Amino acid sequence: MRSEHFRSLLSAHGPYASIFFDDSHNTEDAAAQTDLKWRGLREELERQHAAPEIVRHLEEAVTASRPPVGVSSRLLVANADGILVDEELDTTVGAPTVRVSELPYIVPALEHGADRGAYLVVTVDHAGADVDVHRAGTSATAPTTRTIDGGSHPIHKASGAESSGYGDPQPRTEESRKKNIRATAEAVTEIVDSEDPNVVFVVGEVGSRTDFAAALPDRVADRVVQLEVGARHSGFDPQQLQQAVDQHFERVRSAAVDDVAQKFAAELGRHSGLATEGLAGVCAALREGAVETLIVGRVGDATVVSGDELTTVAPNSNVLSELGAAPVRTLRADEALPMLALSIGADLVCAPEDRSPADGVAAVLRYAPRQPAGVG
Repeated sequence: MRSEHFRSLLSAHGPYASIFFDDSHNTEDAAAQTDLKWRGLREELERQHAAPEIVRHLEEAVTASRPPVGVSSRLLVANADGILVDEELDTTVGAPTVRVSELPYIVPALEHGADRGAYLVVTVDHAGADVDVHRAGTSATAPTTRTIDGGSHPIHKASGAESSGYGDPQPRTEESRKKNIRATAEAVTEIVDSEDPNVVFVVGEVGSRTDFAAALPDRVADRVVQLEVGARHSGFDPQQLQQAVDQHFERVRSAAVDDVAQKFAAELGRHSGLATEGLAGVCAALREGAVETLIVGRVGDATVVSGDELTTVAPNSNVLSELGAAPVRTLRADEALPMLALSIGADLVCAPEDRSPADGVAAVLRYAPRQPAGVG
């Protein structure tokens, strides 16, 4: 996950409340279930002494948002100013996680989310298209929808009786279809240039999808992913569409995790100094700004310490004292290390399920730190 995804957290101020809970709406009493879940979340927030304004922001986010399609979970992070993170995640969870802390908790988004950014869903035929604009950071709000009229050129071939004396209407029909597709492609290109989406999903019957994609300029066509989930006016299952979109982003996320894991293993194996694992090595690399990608696995309840600034993070007070700083704060490692990684522009990924590094944390490095990465 690119660091830009949570960049706004760096200018925010704590304390924060982070909640991760099941937000599925796949039963008839889903609305009642949401109210029941919120009561439990609120009780736990109050037990941990969350400020009333933070609780109020979270309540509005939980109870006022549109229900997601099918099975999902949700990660919310808020401070006194409002909601800072609102991620709809493609997984179910058992017991909710509630934290009130001086740092945000974003690990569920690394583990279950995908770095979607903005994306479009274009449902196209030879008459025009419906375009849904999903903007980055608005997963729990409805997309903006725009209908594009390809130009109102007739696209259906006339019957034999109606065409008498006018020659074969087929060439005119084909030219009209092409004009509509070109006009639709131009309109969608304008939206892409304005919104800069990472992906343009295209839905429709195969001929419409193929002709539309061929009419797009390369800068747009390179972002196209065609989905075989139905046609524009004959209808399709919205849940099937959402599943297809989710599956695409999950494939991208899994491929990115695998790439990082392979690079980490290769660098660790060749002893290049460009990979490290364990709290001591990762803290040292983060202090020097050497981390390219932070890998977070099963950290558990591990803690780290820091001085007044998070940049002085260390695995324990002895190491911090050796660095000439006094321990001021004890922080959860799964909160402090991701936030420090964000502050130096590092990417964040979750460790693959079948392996977890020492102490549950590792890193691929930009350069070998002056202090050996594995030394604490």
